[in-house]
Amino acid sequence: MAKKSLSIKTAFDMACDRYSGLGVDVAHALKSLEGVSISLHCWQGDDVGGFESLSGGLGGGLVATGNYPGKARTPDELRADLQKACTLIPGHHRLNLHAFYGEFENRKVDRDQIEPRHFARWMDWAKAQGLGLDFNPTCFSHPNAADGFTLAHEDKGIREFWIEHCRRSREIGAAMGKALGKTCVTNVWIPDGMKDTPADRVGPRQRLADSLDAVFKKTLPARHNLDAVEPKLFGIGSESFVVGSHEFYLGYALSRGKLLTLDAGHYHPTEGIADKISSVLQFMPEILLHVSRGVRWDSDHVVVLNDDLHSIAREIAANGFLKRVHIGLDYFDASINRVAAWTVGARNMLRAMLIALLEPPLICSAEAAGDFTTRLALQEEAKSLPWGAIWDYYCETKGVPVGNRWLADIQSYEKEVLSKR
Repeated sequence: MAKKSLSIKTAFDMACDRYSGLGVDVAHALKSLEGVSISLHCWQGDDVGGFESLSGGLGGGLVATGNYPGKARTPDELRADLQKACTLIPGHHRLNLHAFYGEFENRKVDRDQIEPRHFARWMDWAKAQGLGLDFNPTCFSHPNAADGFTLAHEDKGIREFWIEHCRRSREIGAAMGKALGKTCVTNVWIPDGMKDTPADRVGPRQRLADSLDAVFKKTLPARHNLDAVEPKLFGIGSESFVVGSHEFYLGYALSRGKLLTLDAGHYHPTEGIADKISSVLQFMPEILLHVSRGVRWDSDHVVVLNDDLHSIAREIAANGFLKRVHIGLDYFDASINRVAAWTVGARNMLRAMLIALLEPPLICSAEAAGDFTTRLALQEEAKSLPWGAIWDYYCETKGVPVGNRWLADIQSYEKEVLSKR
């Protein structure tokens, strides 16, 4: 082990020399990376099942494919899996909970009746782990969402049910933020839309705007809870019309002082969201980012270190947006080890951010001078810089496995824990 550590340090020192020659302060980049907190999504651990007795299948355009053994069946199992993942991901991070992951003690608690006490054990656990919590109302997998409409429903009674659910979700988010001393971001996403071309697009959007105003009527302390709204281009069952489109929620967020959520899988299959980040941050103080990977559609594949992820991270780091962008993961792959899925996605998000933080400042200087030849040349040269040596050193100093060594931990955990479920 000593020899391996020595080789990692030697490679790190050599990489630092290389970066220093390009004007990059590696120590500053690593310090900035330490401040990046990723919100891990609970729904990767159990295929978006939740722990209530009301669910009748996912619905809302959500599909979890695969049947890999060992998924979490209880809150305790899910917490154990998350703890394992956290030992393999460098840094200090968060957990993003959906409302139907509460602990209801085998009692029927409908969603318009949920309270902070149903999440007390999650808060106690998060505090013990040093994690922050984020929250989401669950506007799917429920009889009142069976026809694909919730806050924009024609039926006033159904709208009021979901308004109350979202109100209570905000209160729970605020309770989490207060208990942990870490601001909770409560994100509202709804599946409302139509499979085929609607005759009326205005009515549903008017109802949605009114419902959201009712949801957000009560002012909550910003130090405890921040509200976000999440648009989408289309979903399974809402291919032709989504009520909460990008344009709708952009206008709503700007006019109501809410965070806009940019989900990497919620736009056209060939459309990246990186360019949207600097655009919307011209007009709002903060945004929520959901990092996903769509393959041909919003299929929520595990995040990989591809060009889209590089572009997202670069837009955040290069423009000094680290404190203005809340980063969360959003995918669910049931075809592979679920703890590994968290680990791969989170480590890739952090690696992309490290690469962005290590970008030579000469690239921006060349652009400012109008030297686009040098800009292009340096952009290409930067792709082969030894960032991997910096990443390995960062992992080692943070006490998590270097390289693919984490796979052995996953395999051991699968054999000792997951295979016995």
